[in-house]
Amino acid sequence: MKILITGICGFVGSSLARWFQAAGEGVSVCGIDNLIRPGSEINRPQLQSMGIEVWHADVRVASDLENLPRADWVIDAAANPSVLAGVDGRSSSRQLMEHNLQGTLNLLEYAKRHAAGFVLLSSSRVYSIAVLARLPIKIEEQAFRLDSGAVLPPGLSAEGIAETFSVAPPISLYGSTRLASEILALEYGCSFQFPVWVNRCGVLAGAGQFGTAEQGIVSYWMHAHAARKPLRYIGFGGAGYQVRDVFHPHDLAGLLWSQMNSSQTGGERLFNIGGGAGNAMSLAELTAICDAYFGPHAPEPDGRERPFDLPWIVMDSQKAAGQFGWKPERPLSAILEEIAGHVRRHPEWLDVSEGKTIRPALEHTHARCG
Repeated sequence: MKILITGICGFVGSSLARWFQAAGEGVSVCGIDNLIRPGSEINRPQLQSMGIEVWHADVRVASDLENLPRADWVIDAAANPSVLAGVDGRSSSRQLMEHNLQGTLNLLEYAKRHAAGFVLLSSSRVYSIAVLARLPIKIEEQAFRLDSGAVLPPGLSAEGIAETFSVAPPISLYGSTRLASEILALEYGCSFQFPVWVNRCGVLAGAGQFGTAEQGIVSYWMHAHAARKPLRYIGFGGAGYQVRDVFHPHDLAGLLWSQMNSSQTGGERLFNIGGGAGNAMSLAELTAICDAYFGPHAPEPDGRERPFDLPWIVMDSQKAAGQFGWKPERPLSAILEEIAGHVRRHPEWLDVSEGKTIRPALEHTHARCG
C-alpha cells in the first residue's frame, strides 16, 4: 500500500507518516508540503531519513500534483487549521478558500485520475456556532460542564457532539471550507467510484506540535506557561472555564489504518473523532496541571468576547467505536506528560513555532515522537 500524505511536514501529517511507515512490510509513505507553516521544515530531514519521500508542492496549485506518482490512498492533512483564518488580518478569505477548498478539489482530481482512496481530515468546527453557544452548561471544578438535567439539542449527549448535530450557519469561514470539502469528497467518491472517508477531528495534541494561540493550543499553552510568557483567559468572564477534548495523532492513525484496510463498499463514511469526555479539560484545569509541572504562572483574565469562541466542544466518537472498535488509547495524562517532556527539552519551541528560529530545534528531528 502506497500512502500519499498532504501537509506531511506539519504536526499531524508527520506524526501519521511515522506511524504508517512503521506499520509493516508492504507500506510505503510519501508526501507533499508547501512548508509555509513556521517550523515545518525541521520535520523534512527526519522523514527523509526514515525513507519517506517528501516533495515541495502546494495543494492549491493543480500543476504541482501532475507529476506525483500514483498512490493507493491520499490522506488530506493540508489545511489552514485556524477558526480565525480569513478574518484575522493575517490571511484573506480568498486565501482560505483556495487552500482549504480548492486544495481539496485538486486532490480529489488526483484521486479520480489514479483511482486512489481518499481520507479527509475535517474538523469539529463544522458544527453550528449559534447552537453551540446556547448549550445548557454549568460550572463545576473550574470548568464548564453540560447540565445533565436540561433538555439537550438533537445530536448532543453526555458523550459529546454526534455527527447528527446541527451544521447550520454560521460555522465560520474556516468551518464552511471544511464542510464544503466533506461534501465534495463524498460526492467525488460516489460519482467516480473510489473509497472516501471523512473524519471530523477534535483537538489533536502531542510533543512537537507547532502551537499558537489560535490552534495547537495545548502545546502552545504548556510551552508558554513554562517560559513565563503572557497568557490570557479570553471571554466567558475571563476564568478559563471553556472545555475541549484532546487526543493523539497516533490514535487517529489507528483509525485511518482500519478505514483504509476496510472492505466496506457503502454505508457510513463520516465520523466524529476525538478524546471524548474522558480526555476533556478546561484551560483553567490545564493551567493547574502546568503549575504542577513547571511552577505557578497565572494567566490574565480578559473578558472580551470573540465571535467564534465557544464554551464547550467534546466529540462523541461512538459511531467510530461501533463500526471500527475505535477508541483513543492514550489518556489525557499521557498526552500532557509527553508534551511536558518536550517542553523541558526544547525551551526554544515557541520561537520555532513563530518562525523566529529553526537551528536550535533541529535536535527535535532525532527525538522520539509519541
